[in-house]
Amino acid sequence: MIIQIKGNVKFPITLDPSVWIFDDRKMVLEEAFDKKNTFTEVIEEFSGQDSNRVKPQVHNSIKKFNKNELLTNSYVMPIFDFLQTAEIHSDAQIAMIKSEKNYLEVTIDEVLNSVLLFAIDGKQIKTDGPAYFIFGDGRNKDEPFKNVTEIYFQ
Repeated sequence: MIIQIKGNVKFPITLDPSVWIFDDRKMVLEEAFDKKNTFTEVIEEFSGQDSNRVKPQVHNSIKKFNKNELLTNSYVMPIFDFLQTAEIHSDAQIAMIKSEKNYLEVTIDEVLNSVLLFAIDGKQIKTDGPAYFIFGDGRNKDEPFKNVTEIYFQ
């Protein structure tokens, strides 16, 4: 139940969505595409933070969320920080979001501004998991690309 980021990147990395529930960068699915709190603003907030800070910081999440909220909400994780850490090479043209049986080809900008749905009703996605890919504008929110196992850059 991991997701690999590899291909035309400086640092291939492996993600474990099962630990994101305590990550401060997670967003409630229903609020992620709310016009009052645009996804782009959230990305800018995280990308503007001190790069020397250890990520992820989990102390605020433990204080902010009570157990009932954690067990009832669906959560998404912006992909931006992970891709920034992997350092996509400047000559990369496309990203392929891969599942066990299929793939979705997207632009670099589209993947940078996208999210991964990793928890539904407070539970880790096991069927069709470990995560679902959703474009940053939410256009496939109702029909996300499921079973994401790899993000490959060409």
